[in-house]
Amino acid sequence: MGKHFILLSFSLWALCALCKPTEKKDRVHHDPQLSDKVHDDAENFEYDHDAFLGAEEAKTFDQLTPEESKERLGKIVSKIDADKDGFVTVEELRDWIKFAQKRWIFEDVERQWKGHDLNGDGLVSWEEYKNATYGYIFDDPDPDNSFNYKQMMVRDERRFKMADKDGDLIATKEEFTAFLHPEEFEYMKDIVVLETMEDIDKNGDGVIDLDEYIGDMYNHDGDADEPEWVKTEREQFVEFRDKNRDGKMDKEETKDWILPSDYDHAEAEARHLVYESDHNKDGKLTREEIVDKYDLFVGSQATDFGEALVRHDEF
Repeated sequence: MGKHFILLSFSLWALCALCKPTEKKDRVHHDPQLSDKVHDDAENFEYDHDAFLGAEEAKTFDQLTPEESKERLGKIVSKIDADKDGFVTVEELRDWIKFAQKRWIFEDVERQWKGHDLNGDGLVSWEEYKNATYGYIFDDPDPDNSFNYKQMMVRDERRFKMADKDGDLIATKEEFTAFLHPEEFEYMKDIVVLETMEDIDKNGDGVIDLDEYIGDMYNHDGDADEPEWVKTEREQFVEFRDKNRDGKMDKEETKDWILPSDYDHAEAEARHLVYESDHNKDGKLTREEIVDKYDLFVGSQATDFGEALVRHDEF
């Protein structure tokens, strides 16, 4: 598996290196929209269904009867109630929505976990990851291989150590997730910034100048005229990226660029769902309150939207 992974990575790298980009490379990490549906409860609850379940999972509920939807929703409530106190708070609902929206991340971790937990102890050590991912390179070295796998391994080891909170070089499932998807974890954001700067900083001076910033997005390749978006990016660098006007982006300026403080859609949706379902207005939801408003959360093939609107107005 490691060999195939490395070869695929190399192929993709080579392809990117040889091809002239036709679109701007986007290094900014944005949380995606919760749904591509219009959020208008006066029309339907499809946005809320996508937000609460994820778009793909929401489709499966459309095939269920109301009774089946309520039963499955009740089981989900048990998962959302993280502290098992019998109530779902805004924070717990927000965390669930973020999980539902990024379910693919956890599925990816599960796939990779199976290929790296070599001794089956429910943990992944650095040695296991290194052997599974890079082992064949050292068993069968190729002197003509121009891609620096050793450098990749050193970078991976540094990230692994950052993800490994207790410093034992053995990753739990959560730590392994932070290693594979560092942009999703607050304590990993510095490594995301550092790796980005290393990718773009071609002269190795520890900062990103204008030429490096543009060069990461666009390959001139002899073109006399730059596309309009490249000119716009030059203006963005001068006016917004380089906040202290010293002609380059340092670590903090790079962090502001690639990890912006976005509007928290999951938080807003969680507050909306609580507000619409909180019958006794105590600021948290019981299982009964959620299941009673199942049409808002999950829907079903037999949902009477007109009836749902009546009950919606009653709250």
